Amino acid sequence: MQEFLEVLRRQAVHFGPELARTAYARGLAVTQKDGTTRPIPVTATPVILDAAEIRRRATLSAHLASATVKMTHAVLAGAQRELVLGGLSPLERELTERTFANVTRLATTRVDYFVDSRPRALELNATIPAMQGYSDIAARTFIEVVARHFRYPEKALHAVIAANGSNALALYRSLLDGYAAERDGKMPETIALLCRRNDAQITEQRYLCERFREFGADADVVHPDEVSGDEYFEVRGKRYDLVYRHLFVRRLEETPAPWVQDFFGTVPGRKAVLLNPPASPVEVKTTFALLSQALVEPALAEAAGLTPEELEAVRSSVPWTRPFRHGPGVGPDGEHLEDLVARVAAEPQRFVLKRAWDYGGRAVYLGRSVGTQAFEERARAAYGTVPTWAELCERASTDPAGGGFVVQQVVETTPEEHLLCEESGVTSLRLHVDYSAYASVGLAKQPAWGGVCRGSTSEIVNIVGGGGVLPLITTEVAQKLLMAWKAL
Repeated sequence: MQEFLEVLRRQAVHFGPELARTAYARGLAVTQKDGTTRPIPVTATPVILDAAEIRRRATLSAHLASATVKMTHAVLAGAQRELVLGGLSPLERELTERTFANVTRLATTRVDYFVDSRPRALELNATIPAMQGYSDIAARTFIEVVARHFRYPEKALHAVIAANGSNALALYRSLLDGYAAERDGKMPETIALLCRRNDAQITEQRYLCERFREFGADADVVHPDEVSGDEYFEVRGKRYDLVYRHLFVRRLEETPAPWVQDFFGTVPGRKAVLLNPPASPVEVKTTFALLSQALVEPALAEAAGLTPEELEAVRSSVPWTRPFRHGPGVGPDGEHLEDLVARVAAEPQRFVLKRAWDYGGRAVYLGRSVGTQAFEERARAAYGTVPTWAELCERASTDPAGGGFVVQQVVETTPEEHLLCEESGVTSLRLHVDYSAYASVGLAKQPAWGGVCRGSTSEIVNIVGGGGVLPLITTEVAQKLLMAWKAL
């Protein structure tokens, strides 16, 4: 689809500002603590993939998500449970110990990839795996704005948007299927999307709520301080059957909400069905590292009950990843290591260190970025000084905060030229682009999940911390838009 991308590059100056304005108006934005918003830039240059490849990546993510949940259960039931529990906050730990044995369904998870010759899974998100709304806003707005600029027939536009798929619709169906599984085939009459006031992604939650209403649900965005009820999940006298949680458990420690904390303590929920339940240990990167380790330790794979399909998913996509501790092990090339920390310290270009339980990319250290401003800012924020790579490795190997660190083999990525759109104009930038694919766990059938793509000038890609969203569109949709341009 190079021809289509070249057309977009020439025309972006004409439609780019409108693309940015419309996407921002629909909710592609970050909300600040004071309630103000700032736009998340969107690109005029999309990621284009065959629909079959999007489905393949969703299937891969489903296997990885299932395997990660199994590994989490196995670790928490075994002698090494502190590997996971040790990094959790007090409330996260309490809720995990009370509920996780009953966690069998997660309506949505998200696996983040870099793509070289194939997708390489960097980590799994299960706490609040967001961007279903952001991804739909970016793709839908791109298709609409470009189609109208290319004079595509208005009456046919809805069919093109539908053909591209919708993560909001997949999320909705996963919630309904999960509810039906818990309530003997019944459907929920009311849905609550639970998040903080002025959550950084509240515009996305409002967008999802609007889509759920379009799909036929009686849905509302609600906040922890609004919830009450002796027998039901109630807000201002209205009962909700199903709760979709977009709320970090740690936020309840910052701003206590005893009713919600108690509600989170029962899975799948008594006063309402809770999807997704608190699932912090699934996202702890140590669990993901143990999946990688299970490839060379059959007993570990057997203890978790990993299927051949799940093991193949790990083998084909997960880069070598390990809990970062002194001691012997098996290296990324299958070689015996006398001491893992010494090996990583000796080859900074090859490895990245990540705090096991953290989010937002705040404690991610690329060995090859030593000496850069980004590396120094992260190191100084964590340790008060700027250590050498060897010093950082030594400190990280014994740092207990967040459950310590994991080490992962770096996935090579090449920055791509993209056109970043803002209301003021269009800017050409070289961006590192990732690909995230959604999946459900514990449902009889996976909904038609798609993906979302982010771009950043940094190799550590995080949407709230900077960067933009790239529309993800299918080859079929791109071809239709190109044909419309050629017909002008």
